[in-house]
Amino acid sequence: YGTAGLTAALSVNELVNNGVTPEDGAILVTGATGGVGSITISILSKLGFDVVAISGKAEKIDYLKSLGAKDVILRKDFDVENKRPMGSEKYAGVVDTVGGNILAEALKVIKYDGVATCCGLTASINLPTNVFPFILRGVRLIGIDSVECKREKKAAAWEKVAGDFKIDTLEALTTEISLDEVKEAYSKLLEGQAVGRYLVKI
Repeated sequence: YGTAGLTAALSVNELVNNGVTPEDGAILVTGATGGVGSITISILSKLGFDVVAISGKAEKIDYLKSLGAKDVILRKDFDVENKRPMGSEKYAGVVDTVGGNILAEALKVIKYDGVATCCGLTASINLPTNVFPFILRGVRLIGIDSVECKREKKAAAWEKVAGDFKIDTLEALTTEISLDEVKEAYSKLLEGQAVGRYLVKI
């Protein structure tokens, strides 16, 4: 599972602990083919949530559905300039791994009393949003930090990974590489071509 698994578990825990249930509606997962996104989809699907994944990789739609995504939205269709301050209510929650305009647009379509978690910045460190989702729909935006968060919170997340959050797709979303292949893996990461998690065998 590694750091990606811990981050995914922390994110899902925040949704669940803040009262989001499968009956409330689908969960949107951004950066879906990455390590955090892939594990998050698997966990949410196991818990009975309908998951809608956002990805820039059209060729990985089948991969995302094999992890449990019910539907896939291509990034080019979601990451668009939209000057409307709000959109129609669509999702009970969002697990965001990319930041930027994608998170801003996701916030606009979260249902009343919904929850968004944010753990990444691959799209941008900036968040071009407004206060409407927060003051008109009571949306909560929760930051996820897997490094400095309290030991108790980490322990609770790992306990879930060993229990309710334990997934059977870990092998499918993990690529084992040698130390000599790390440079090539980094190149794929920087180019946005990486999928799932890399496990370095030493």
